Amino acid sequence: MIDVEDLIALVRNYNPRSNAELIRKAYAYGTLMHEGQFRKSGEPYFSHPIAVAAILTEQQLDDATIITALLHDTIEDTKSTYTEVSSLFGVEVAELVDGVTKLTNLQLSSTESQQAENFRKLLMAMSKDLRVILVKLADRLHNMRTIKSMNPEKQLQKARETMEIYAPLAGRMGMQWMREELEDLSFRVINPEARNSIIRRFLTLQREAGDVVHKITADIRTELEKVKIEADVYGRAKKPYSIWRKMQEKDLAFSRLSDIYGFRVICESVADCYGILGVIHQRWRAVPGRFKDYISQPKNNGYRSIHTTVSGRDGKRVEVQIRTREMHEVAEAGVAAHWSYREGVRAKNPFAVDPAKWIASLTEKLDEGDHDEFLEHVKLEMYSDQVFCFTPKGDVVQLPRGATPLDYAYSIHTRIGNACVSAKIDGIRVPLWTRLKNGQSVEIITAEGQRPQASWIDIVTTGRAKAAIRRSLREEDKGRFVRLGQELARAAFEHINKKFTDKALRTAAKMLGISEADELLARLGSGEMTARKVVETLYPELALAQGDEVQSNRAIVGLAGDQNFRRAPCCQPLPGERIVGIAHRGQGVVLHAIDCPALEEFEEQPDRWVDLHWHSGRHAATNTVSLDLAISNDAGVMGRVCTLIGEQKANISDLKFTERKPDFYRLVVDVDLRDVEHLHMVMTALEAETDVAQVSRVRDVTRKPKG
Repeated sequence: MIDVEDLIALVRNYNPRSNAELIRKAYAYGTLMHEGQFRKSGEPYFSHPIAVAAILTEQQLDDATIITALLHDTIEDTKSTYTEVSSLFGVEVAELVDGVTKLTNLQLSSTESQQAENFRKLLMAMSKDLRVILVKLADRLHNMRTIKSMNPEKQLQKARETMEIYAPLAGRMGMQWMREELEDLSFRVINPEARNSIIRRFLTLQREAGDVVHKITADIRTELEKVKIEADVYGRAKKPYSIWRKMQEKDLAFSRLSDIYGFRVICESVADCYGILGVIHQRWRAVPGRFKDYISQPKNNGYRSIHTTVSGRDGKRVEVQIRTREMHEVAEAGVAAHWSYREGVRAKNPFAVDPAKWIASLTEKLDEGDHDEFLEHVKLEMYSDQVFCFTPKGDVVQLPRGATPLDYAYSIHTRIGNACVSAKIDGIRVPLWTRLKNGQSVEIITAEGQRPQASWIDIVTTGRAKAAIRRSLREEDKGRFVRLGQELARAAFEHINKKFTDKALRTAAKMLGISEADELLARLGSGEMTARKVVETLYPELALAQGDEVQSNRAIVGLAGDQNFRRAPCCQPLPGERIVGIAHRGQGVVLHAIDCPALEEFEEQPDRWVDLHWHSGRHAATNTVSLDLAISNDAGVMGRVCTLIGEQKANISDLKFTERKPDFYRLVVDVDLRDVEHLHMVMTALEAETDVAQVSRVRDVTRKPKG
C-alpha cells in the first residue's frame, strides 16, 4: 500500500505547487472512515482508493481529482456524508465524490431498457464534470487488476460489464492505453484459453523471427538520422485481445495475421510528422487503404496522429503512428488532458479537447423520446472509429467506420436521407449498402415521393440514421400497422372466445404501460409485440394453448357436414384473417380473404356466399402463401434467406426466379405457414436482412379459382 508521502511525491512530480496538506488530510480521513473494512483479498479496504489515486497521478490530474479518488467510496460505504466532505474538503470535491457514488450505484449491466436510462444518467453526470468518469474508470481499472480475489461468477459479470461499457468508453474518451488494458484484463477472465493460446503463439514467433520490434525500431531510427529529423521511436507487439478481435473480424488464423506490431514516432513539429511519413514511405512499401491522417481531420476527442501501415522486414506488415509530443500527450490522456498539470500550472495543450464540447458531440444527435435508440446510438458512438468522406463541393463529412451512403445522406439532413434513391462514389453509381472508405467523394441522388424502407434499418450504421428511419416508418406506416394490429388482435381474441372491444384494448394498453390503444395496435402490426402477449395480459388464465393444434380438416367453422373447402389461390387467406366462402358447384367452398378483389364478380350472386370463420386454436403450418422477394445477387444470399425462413419454423414448398439482373434477383417463394401472425414473423425476419431489398405478399387475381 502506497503511503501518503509517496503519493504526494507522485503528484509533485508534475505539480510542485500541489496542496500537500489537503492530500494528507484526505488520506487520514479516508483511513479513518474505512478502518476495519477489508477487500476480498484480505487487504485493508483503503488500499483500493490509494491505488485509484496513484493511477490518476499517471494522467497528471489536479488535486481535486486525486482527493476525490481517495474519498470516492466514503459516502457510499462509510458513515461519512456529503455535508461532512464538503465542510472538510470543499464543495468541488464533495460534488465529485457524490457524482462517483451515483455512478457506482448505476447497474449498467442490467436489462436493455434500464441500461439505456442508466447510460443517460451516466452522460448527465459526465456533462456536469467529466472528472467523475475519470475517477470511475481508474476505480474499474484497479478492480480489474485485482479481480482474482472475487468468486468466478462475479469475475465474469464484472469482466463483461467492463468489456461492453467501460473499455469502449475509455477508448471514446481518447484513453487508448486504458481501453487496451481493460479489454485485456476482461479477456483474461472471459476467454482465458484463447488469450493463453495467442501468448504461446507470440512466444513461438519471437523464437523463430527474433526480436522483430528491436530490429524495425532500429531501422526507422537509421532512416531518420539520414535526413536529420530528431524523434523518439517506440515499438511493441499488440495486446492479445486486439489480435483476437482482428482474428474474429477477418476470420483469419494467427499465422495469416499481419500488422501485429505497432510503432510510434514522436517528433517536435507537424512539419516533421509529414517529413517522417515521406521517409517511411520511401523506405518501405505502403499498404493501400491503410493510411489515415488524423492531424488534418482530428477525432472528436482531440486525437491527432498519422497512421500508416507498411511492409517491413521480411514482408511483415507493421503499423506506424506519427505525432508531435503535444499530440502524444492528448493521445495518452484523451479528454483528461484538459485537466493535466505541468510544473504546477494547468498544461495549455492546444490539442486538448474541451470536455463540454466533447459531451455535446456525443449527445447532440440523440432521439430523447426513445431509450432503445438512445442506447444504440451511444454504443455505436463509443465503439466507432471514423472515416472521412467529401461532398461534391469538397466539404468533409465525418462518419463512423462501416457507414454507408445512407448514413452520409442522413448526416447532411434528414430530408435528404428520407428522399435518397441512389448514390455515386467517386462518380460511379453504387448500391446503398456499400461501405464508405476514407477519402471518397459521395454524391446523393434524391427523388420526390421516395420514402425510407424497412430494410434500410439494417443497412445504416449511425444512430442518427436509424432513429430518423424508424421515426419516418412509424409516421408513414402507423395507419397500416394499426389496421394489421386490429386483425391480429381480433384473431387472438377469437381464439379464446372473447369479444374484441375498444375497452379491452385500452385496458391492455394501460396494463402494458402504453399510452393509447392505437399505439398498442401499431406495435402489434409492426411486430414489436405479439397478439398473444396482449391476450395473456388480459386473460392469463385463458392463455392460448401452445400444444392444442387444430386439425387441417377442421380448420373452418360454418361449413355444412358434407362440404369440403380449399383456399383461394388469388388471396391465399390465413387463419387470423377475416374470410368468406364462395360455393362452387361440384368443387365445394373456396375461402377468400374478405378484401380479395376477386369477390367483386360474385356481388350479384349472394346465394353463393357462405359465412365462415377460422376455428380457434393453433393451426398446423400447412397454409401456403407466396412471397415476392428482391435480393442482392451475391454469394451466400440465397442460403441466408432460406435459413431465415427455416428459423421461423416455416417450410419452403416451392421457389422460382422471375427476374435475374447483374446486381439483384427477383423470385417468388411459396412458404407453408400457421396463420397471419406466423406470416408477419417471416416477413419481418426477411425485411431485417441486409441483402433483401424488398419482400411482399403475392395476391394475384389472375390466379382466382374457376367456376
